Amino acid sequence: MKPVPVIIALLTAALLYVMVFERDWLLSLATSGPDTAPQAAQTQTEPTSSPAAQSPGVFSVMAIASQARAVDNAVILRGQTEAARQVEVRSQASGLVISEPLRKGVFVARGDILCAIDPGTLPAQLVEAQARLAEAQIENTAAERLAEGGFASETRKVSARANLEAAAAGIDRAQTEINRLEIKAPFDGLLESDAAELGSLLQPGAPCATVLQLNPIKLVGFLPEISVEAVSLGAPATARLANGTTVAGKVTFLSRSADPETRTFRVEIAVPNEDLAIRDGQSADIAIAAAGVSAHLIPQSALTLDNNGTMGLRIVEAENKVGFAPVSIVRDTSDGIWVTGLPDRATVITVGQEYVTNGVTVNPVIEEPRQ
Repeated sequence: MKPVPVIIALLTAALLYVMVFERDWLLSLATSGPDTAPQAAQTQTEPTSSPAAQSPGVFSVMAIASQARAVDNAVILRGQTEAARQVEVRSQASGLVISEPLRKGVFVARGDILCAIDPGTLPAQLVEAQARLAEAQIENTAAERLAEGGFASETRKVSARANLEAAAAGIDRAQTEINRLEIKAPFDGLLESDAAELGSLLQPGAPCATVLQLNPIKLVGFLPEISVEAVSLGAPATARLANGTTVAGKVTFLSRSADPETRTFRVEIAVPNEDLAIRDGQSADIAIAAAGVSAHLIPQSALTLDNNGTMGLRIVEAENKVGFAPVSIVRDTSDGIWVTGLPDRATVITVGQEYVTNGVTVNPVIEEPRQ
């Protein structure tokens, strides 16, 4: 076998491979001049002009120059509405109800009759007590005159006086029992239940009706221990009800004793409710105004943790060295979070804080702070 045909076949195959699979390389080689390749190599090896490249070993970070501002503070808690007063009016006498029942939802004024009870023999007992009083008055007058003339003993005089006072007490007792026959509303409010039905028998202690006072209405919530010192009596407060209604009032009560199970403190806020639109038991998101604080508005993403797990911010200190400042969150907003714990003026690292540690020198690139 002659080697020449084999060599020609291999060269032909190599040429076809280069023309088919290395076509782009052949085209670039054909279009490039003799001075182009060295120039391209030189372009690829030239250094970039980034700040980090200009300062070898210094890491660049994004930061904002933040200025502390006074912001209103607020204690946020979940609560509900509660009637200012709620009383289940009960009977003090026994007897049949003789009044038409008032239906629930009706507004009643103080002194309106809710239930009237059959007086039975009480009017007769009052008449009898009045007659005994008249008789006792005559006997007492006669005994006093006889005692003055020496015709009656001092004992008879004292006995007649005692009978007179007993007869007067009998009238008061009978009149009190008659007054109890009319069960009246103790204050202005709404009936939460129907009054006792006509013909029903009431015994002492039996319920007649339930009355609610909804103006003003109370907002009731429970403060955690860490927030109770920030709230004071008379502090303004607002609340957003579940239906979207916003109401405002003032703190009227702050418990001095914590709930033994939850370790929270009850707080009450009085809210005007003249149209009675706010009902008892509605859920509410309550915000109680507290003393204003000086805080910084920073992006939430700037928060980080130190080696001990303390939440804070990386800041740029003197000579562009990194420091760490523990912070506390005052309020979370759509524009960022308000935090305390920073100096009045601070350069806060917002991008790159996770890649630097305390004492490291950085090249801060300042961006505009959030307004």
